[in-house]
Amino acid sequence: MSDGAGAARADRADRADRAFLGHPRGLAYLGFAEAWERFSYYGMQTLLVLYMTRQLLLPGHVGNIAGFARFRAMLEGLYGHPLSTVALASAIFGLYSGTVYLTPIAGGALADRLWGRTRTITVGALLMAAGHFLMAFETCFLAALLLLLLGVGCFKGNIASQVGELYAPDDLRRADAFQIYFLFINAAVIIAPLVTGTLGEGYGWHYGFGAAGVGMLIGLLVYLAGRPSLPVEAPRSRAVSRPPAAPHALASRERRAVALLILLLPVMAVGAVGNQEIFNAYLLWVPDHVDLTFFGRTLPTSWLIALDAVASVSSLFAAVAFWRWWARRHREPSEIWKMALGTAIGVLGQLCLVGAAQASSAGHKAGIAWVLGFECFNAIGFANVFPVGLALFARAAPRGLGGTLIGVYYVHLFLCNNLVGWLGGLLEHLPGPSFWGLHAALIGAAAAITALVARFGAQLLAGADASAEP
Repeated sequence: MSDGAGAARADRADRADRAFLGHPRGLAYLGFAEAWERFSYYGMQTLLVLYMTRQLLLPGHVGNIAGFARFRAMLEGLYGHPLSTVALASAIFGLYSGTVYLTPIAGGALADRLWGRTRTITVGALLMAAGHFLMAFETCFLAALLLLLLGVGCFKGNIASQVGELYAPDDLRRADAFQIYFLFINAAVIIAPLVTGTLGEGYGWHYGFGAAGVGMLIGLLVYLAGRPSLPVEAPRSRAVSRPPAAPHALASRERRAVALLILLLPVMAVGAVGNQEIFNAYLLWVPDHVDLTFFGRTLPTSWLIALDAVASVSSLFAAVAFWRWWARRHREPSEIWKMALGTAIGVLGQLCLVGAAQASSAGHKAGIAWVLGFECFNAIGFANVFPVGLALFARAAPRGLGGTLIGVYYVHLFLCNNLVGWLGGLLEHLPGPSFWGLHAALIGAAAAITALVARFGAQLLAGADASAEP
């Protein structure tokens, strides 16, 4: 009798463990919560540069920002010269969007050593919601950015970690779970600019930022509602019961592989400037030089971000399908060769913007086909660089350094976004063909260097049995 009851309980537990598309119910809660967080984050970031250049940093408004004079003096000291409105907005964007990739390191440490993931995620969500709401008030702008940075740091990495903790170490569903999880994220990235951008540009900036804040609160409520279905956290103790294990001594080959990966970071940072510029100078330049009229209606500038998200998602699926098809017929290239190829394809996207600039120089706007061409080539390049680079760092990392090197991988986006902040300031000083041509040249140089690394360092990164040939 007791055996039958135990079997029934086990059966019910197994069904509950597969309650969401064959996965634990907790995956649904985490996916929806992260989707709302990404809705709020990308919704705010879509509006950030537009808001600064069209209102916040203009005379009559910029003086309202608490502490901004000192902050501006600091930025101009770093740049070495006074910054115009566009250059200042670009510098702020670069600093903010770059630092976003550093704060999750501190958020992860806070969760691991002090608060635990659930509490850290909750605090992060509240900080982000407060930051979004404060963006509606000019005087609180700098405080709002600080709260958003701290909130993202507490939220982003920790909720992704809980996805993996839903599964036992030998559960092969984990890979599928992260694919489902990223589908939630991608859907939010597409929807966010349409909602917050339409509200911000059409009805008032505070409505757009307010919608981002509401989205963050919804995400928090979804997360808290799912707590019974989330992983049980192990108790944390400040006492050290035993000394830590001795670190794994790196072999000479492993040290050289790590050094090569670190040396790749600035190269990848330069190669990513075209993609990261989408939230910055791209949003400022395109409406003035490209006809965004579609079926008789002029599309809001912020909808360009939704277009980019659709192109990115489509290209990620297409890249997976293409390389599976290629592998059945030819030898599939290593990750580093794919990254070199993807970076080179990104150059074609910048050349489309060069073409748009030349087409619009005669006094009329260029056709939207140039923008579609840019989005297509840039998205294909991105699909063969960003996720592939992540896979390269994870696989080439020596034993015991995988998690550390994954964190190091994101440093290239910190470097890239700060570079983008500087490059965006040149928009006022360079004609369109030169501005986008400079981006094409930088990305082309990064592609060439990556190809050289692939030619002479692929064996080191891929292992003794890998070939350096594409």
